Amino acid sequence: MATLDDGTEVVVKSGAPSAIAAEAAGLRWLASPGAVGVPEVLGETEGRMVSTRIPSGRPDAGSAERFGRGLAALHAAGAPAFGAPPPGGPVHAWIGEARMVNETGEHWPSWYAEHRVLPHARRALSGDDLALVERACARFDDVAGPPEPPARLHGDLWTGNVLWSGGQGWVIDPAAHGGHRETDLAMLALFGTPQLETILAAYDEAAPLAEGWRDRVGLHQLWPLLVHAELFGGGYGDRALAVCSRIAT
Repeated sequence: MATLDDGTEVVVKSGAPSAIAAEAAGLRWLASPGAVGVPEVLGETEGRMVSTRIPSGRPDAGSAERFGRGLAALHAAGAPAFGAPPPGGPVHAWIGEARMVNETGEHWPSWYAEHRVLPHARRALSGDDLALVERACARFDDVAGPPEPPARLHGDLWTGNVLWSGGQGWVIDPAAHGGHRETDLAMLALFGTPQLETILAAYDEAAPLAEGWRDRVGLHQLWPLLVHAELFGGGYGDRALAVCSRIAT
């Protein structure tokens, strides 16, 4: 945190130049539709970014509904392809402290397997565990649901990256790219988000989700679970393998 000469409180973030470039580009891309609250990028240099500070509170039903509708509008703003980075964003980006490569594709199940699930699985798992993930990936076509156009994703939309202020939800720390809209929703559910059912109901009213979407939550949580397994180990790998077992059988 820092305070400018005019009294404005800002967030100053430092990191690897590629990570800062990806985050700044992602924030600008997510802000452009005006659908949800996004901190303004005030300045960016090599490895450092300054953005507006958003105070954090708790959501009520009204702010949760507005966020659900806004998230639907954000996703509908679209992306050129699955895996497309934000304009000006690097291909070699990050999700948290894990590397994320924004290679593009037109077919979501194969793109998701090749560029999201398997890279992290190969860094986190081995042997029979990795083989189980690979078998699950081979069935993504069967369980992915009807085709969806590329959505404009936050990409790391767990509850810690959603702030509540001024009667609306704000998103921070994106891993933005073109992806499947159900992935953002599944991430909201991964660690629990306040007023989640209100958010989802408002989203579904604004942009109805495909039949069976709740059955696909595990599929979309597989990527962040494997990211966590790569970074932190623990039980995240076991949770990912449980998802893969259900998909593969």
